[in-house]
Amino acid sequence: MTQEHEIVLYRMVLPDHTCPFGLLAKRMLEDAELPFDDRLLTSREEVEAFKAEHGVATTPQIFADRERIGGSEELAVFLKRAEAEAGG
Repeated sequence: MTQEHEIVLYRMVLPDHTCPFGLLAKRMLEDAELPFDDRLLTSREEVEAFKAEHGVATTPQIFADRERIGGSEELAVFLKRAEAEAGG
C-alpha cells in the first residue's frame, strides 16, 4: 500500500494472557507492510482505563491518523479499502 497513515495499535498483553485478536491485528498490519506503533496494555488497570477513556468495550483498538478505526474486524475492512484505493 502506498498511502501512508499514522497507525497506532493498542493491544492487551498481560502476564497470563495475550489477546489473540491483538495478535491478529498486528499480523494484518505487518502483512500489509504498514508501519505502526504497537502500544501494549500490560495490566488489567491499563486495559480498563484505556477502554473507559475511549468508550470501547474491547481491545485491540486501532487508530489511523488519530481517528479510531475499531478492532481487528474493522481493521480488515480498512485495509481492504486502502488496498482498493491504491489500485491493488
